[in-house]
Amino acid sequence: MREVTHETLPIGGGTDRDHGDHGDDLDELRGIGGVGAGEFGDGELGDARTPQDLLSRTALGVFRLNGQFLAISEELAKPAGLTAAWWQVLGAVLREPLPVAGIARSMGITRQSVQRIADLLVAKGLAEYAPNPAHRRAKLLRPTEEGRSAVDRIGPGHAALAARLTSELGGAAFAETVRTLERLATALDALESAAPSATVPAPAPE
Repeated sequence: MREVTHETLPIGGGTDRDHGDHGDDLDELRGIGGVGAGEFGDGELGDARTPQDLLSRTALGVFRLNGQFLAISEELAKPAGLTAAWWQVLGAVLREPLPVAGIARSMGITRQSVQRIADLLVAKGLAEYAPNPAHRRAKLLRPTEEGRSAVDRIGPGHAALAARLTSELGGAAFAETVRTLERLATALDALESAAPSATVPAPAPE
């Protein structure tokens, strides 16, 4: 779990693209578990009657949130001359330099996507590669002063959004939402580590 910090970290989810409409991806994923969003209605959580319903509803909610956060991140990052993806990669190395593979793991996207963005950031002078004492070939990515300044310029908009969202949700509910999402991510990590194939059952024989 990340320690409390005042650094302006990115709020969007993992993406393999710098720009573009994510609606098509969201539509493709709405059928997870064979359950469409319309089957739940707009009622309270009690409408979900089985663990499978809860899983599908959780997934659909996360997909929707990911799209919302990506759109918000693009708007917040634009005045600083960044994209949501650039901000996300820079945010991953604000505290300490990381290899591309480490950034990819923390963001939940492919190493190739991170490598492409990292190379762009280096070319634009927003980041630089540094030697990695632990692995000679896997260089570390770290932000330059220009990169840190760009992220700092996102701060006022980021703080304003945080204040508005806290007002809308309430401070206690906002904090509990964070704890719940972190527990969910930890639980899914544990399931995948214990039995990677168990999270995606094999189809039944015909």
